[in-house]
Amino acid sequence: MELQEKLKILADSAKYDASCSSSGSNRKSEKGLGNTALAGICHSFASDGRCISLLKILLTNCCIFDCKYCLNRKSNNIKRAIFTPEEICTLTINFYRRNYIEGLFLSSGIIKSPDYTMTLLIKTISLLRRKYHFNGYIHAKAIPGASQNLLKQLGLLVDRLSANIELPTENGLKLLAPNKESQNVSHIMEYVKTNQSRKYVPAGQSTQMIIGATKETDLDIMSKSAQLYHTFQLKRVFYSAYVPVNKDNLLPSLEHPPLVRENRLYQADWLLRYYHFKVTDLLDRKHPNFNILVDPKADWALRNLKEFPKEINTCSYYDLLKIPGIGVKSAKRIMQSRKHFTIHMEDLKRMGVVIKRAKYFITCNGKYIVSKELFNKNFIEKNVILENKDILMTNKEQLRLF
Repeated sequence: MELQEKLKILADSAKYDASCSSSGSNRKSEKGLGNTALAGICHSFASDGRCISLLKILLTNCCIFDCKYCLNRKSNNIKRAIFTPEEICTLTINFYRRNYIEGLFLSSGIIKSPDYTMTLLIKTISLLRRKYHFNGYIHAKAIPGASQNLLKQLGLLVDRLSANIELPTENGLKLLAPNKESQNVSHIMEYVKTNQSRKYVPAGQSTQMIIGATKETDLDIMSKSAQLYHTFQLKRVFYSAYVPVNKDNLLPSLEHPPLVRENRLYQADWLLRYYHFKVTDLLDRKHPNFNILVDPKADWALRNLKEFPKEINTCSYYDLLKIPGIGVKSAKRIMQSRKHFTIHMEDLKRMGVVIKRAKYFITCNGKYIVSKELFNKNFIEKNVILENKDILMTNKEQLRLF
């Protein structure tokens, strides 16, 4: 099979894996190609918004497992291919020299056994690092069930490792991926957490959950994410809307992927990591799922109107973070500016505040931007929904990565 045909097959097979972010790595080099230092490669999903382009491929889409939701399951009648380590190196170096990419994301179906597959990944990346002196960003997918010695070798070659838990609960995994065991993923995460250093997985680890393939609530999903962040210090949990690529009685019959729900989960994840929210602030047994019509912070604010409006010139930093329309940067600017002058409503836009959202939840110098008589849930909720109508339009298909 020609290399171009392999690339077409194995790039397409990799597109449903969402966990390819990079941040925190600082791989420097005096010679060779590429680096991940600040002056070299910038990182996707970095805190300052920079991103890098990654060659995102599978080593092979052959797999011994038969996960119900996976396009590459062994029972599917699809074109199969496998790269040699040298072919992956050739693609990466040539694409880098043409400025198509700045790094590599490499995953794989499981061929023969986890150890055999992991050995091929190590051979490939070792060749790229040592023969071709490629010092750019590399994110690899660890293979659950592989030996700890192989995990150690791979972690010394890459910037980031990820191991996908796939589904939020053990029951869901047993139902749709009976060949997989969640404890194998946990072992990887624990090992990486214990051994992470400037030389071993310097950009940390991440994971991915498929959303909508099983019946877990948003509360189940966010509780799992919070537990993963706390226990294993993950850099990111990625949420991937279930795409109906297979037909199976155990799979839900969806016309479109639940992309709006995926977006709400990402928004909530951001609130957990940067806005000091807890899962129990956002969801509970009475409200186990996010309101699709409004973002999670606005939904929380609408359910807690007794805490509003907040006075911009006097409330605490943590109170500012809870106001819809105010982010981390704008909250810091407000706190800094208050030391020098009294903030007026017209100052807020310059500080990055989304006025059309925040105006319902704040006062400036005691003045409410709309009539006090209109400070009620029905009025505010109606207007917040109308202002987000563009986000509510359902996408007709999953976004393409290639």
